Amino acid sequence: MVEQQKQEPEIPYLTRIQVLGAMGATAIILLIVAKLSLHFGNFSLFSWKWDEKDLLLGIGLGFVITALSGIAYRVWTPYRKSADYYLEVVLKPLALPDLIWLGLLPGLSEELLFRGVMLSALGLDHLAVIVSSFCFGILHFSGSQQWPYVIWATIVGMVLAYSALLTGNLLVPIVAHMITNWISSYFWKMWQLRQLKNKF
Repeated sequence: MVEQQKQEPEIPYLTRIQVLGAMGATAIILLIVAKLSLHFGNFSLFSWKWDEKDLLLGIGLGFVITALSGIAYRVWTPYRKSADYYLEVVLKPLALPDLIWLGLLPGLSEELLFRGVMLSALGLDHLAVIVSSFCFGILHFSGSQQWPYVIWATIVGMVLAYSALLTGNLLVPIVAHMITNWISSYFWKMWQLRQLKNKF
């Protein structure tokens, strides 16, 4: 296996409190933007209802997205480097229980804004899917060398947007987003802990 060259982050490494604070602040900002858009816009929030079938569909979709991400990680070297960089900045300072927040906060706030509000505001069509997904991808931009991660986030955004359109229920992308974040972050943390153990 060829050893990867480690990228130094363009943003400084953060502490656990800074990462959790940034997640919380980002969630609040996205919720405020969503609320203001709904208040001043001439559209309504995408439908959100509790349905056991859609809940299971969201869980299944989360596993599928995670599996596809794992495949992309193995076969697409630029994405692997980009994902490692992003995850190291975000996940490295966090403890395992913190991963609960990593699923809940972005899963709720990002889906409410990008699928719940933006998709409706842009017209619930293919163009709305593309534009809202691209904006979702840009949200994950953290440095000039991170375009592969932005591309992947945009593709995932499109999958989540179409899941909302096809089911008519925002619950599906919310649950899928949470599951994806929980599983991928857990496996990355476990990999990191194994790497640390192997050094000693």
